[in-house]
Amino acid sequence: MKALVVFYSRTGNTREVAQAIAREMPCDIEEIYDTQSRSGIIGWLKSGYQANRQKLTVLKPTNHDPADYDLVIIGTPIWAGFPAVPISTYLVENKDKFNRVAFFATYGGSGFKKTVQKMRQLCGKEPLETLGIKAEEIKDKTCECKIDPFVRDVAD
Repeated sequence: MKALVVFYSRTGNTREVAQAIAREMPCDIEEIYDTQSRSGIIGWLKSGYQANRQKLTVLKPTNHDPADYDLVIIGTPIWAGFPAVPISTYLVENKDKFNRVAFFATYGGSGFKKTVQKMRQLCGKEPLETLGIKAEEIKDKTCECKIDPFVRDVAD
């Protein structure tokens, strides 16, 4: 099975989980880049506002075509209870190219169930598996016990 891990990360948490998933399974990895600056407190506020309003953005070009993969694992931070704007945009722009999908999300508070539901709606696909990882689990290095079963389940 040919797999791709696609993610967006504003603070590095989602990147860390994406890299851990990619280490566990043979796959390509692609980081999504937004054309808008989302750094600092202003970027944080703008990001939450846009996610809550379900806005889209303009992404920088990607290197991998999701149509070339049997499985695309898509990772996002949760912003105001929704997927990050760059991931929402990626899902909308590529929804006709996905064969199978799996989702993971990183978050500090809540909103995992709603985020997965929104991702499912945006891409029109039921995920094989979903994974939620709290920021404290990344910081404490306790998220591996969740990543291993997730990778096993999507690789089967």
